[in-house]
Amino acid sequence: RRLLAVALNFELDAHDTRILAELQADARLTMSELGRRVHLSQPAVTERVRKLEAAGVITGYRATVDLGRLGYGIRALIRIGRAEYARVIKLIQQTPECINAYNVTGEDSWVLEIAVIDVAHLDAVVSKFCLLTETATSIILNPAREHQPMLPPRREDVKPPIRKVTQA
Repeated sequence: RRLLAVALNFELDAHDTRILAELQADARLTMSELGRRVHLSQPAVTERVRKLEAAGVITGYRATVDLGRLGYGIRALIRIGRAEYARVIKLIQQTPECINAYNVTGEDSWVLEIAVIDVAHLDAVVSKFCLLTETATSIILNPAREHQPMLPPRREDVKPPIRKVTQA
């Protein structure tokens, strides 16, 4: 059975899905080892990885670092209210402590993830964004899930919402 990556009409089969799972678990695998794990030859797996990269399914490879060991003792989320888009973007770009930034819907317009050394550093970073608009900050105590490997969705895995039964 083949799965469809909608964006480019690129079809993913079971081998492609397994390649994605293996590379998300360990992007440093050699093509030989990856081929062994997914039961393909090294040239075949190399070609599939190249096609996944060309289709934009694989967008890069990176190292995951321990921010605590780098000296960042606090990670936090800053929620930012309505503000001029260009000003927020500029401030995000000028803030190296900002790990991730999301323009979102809802009460807040932005959610930023930051890493800072200590509370004084947190205050300094948050204060810059407070000059734009209202903010709310939450310190991350313990991440429950990060870097979750993602595979193509399968319609049969999507469960419909539970509907409340009302009596007529």
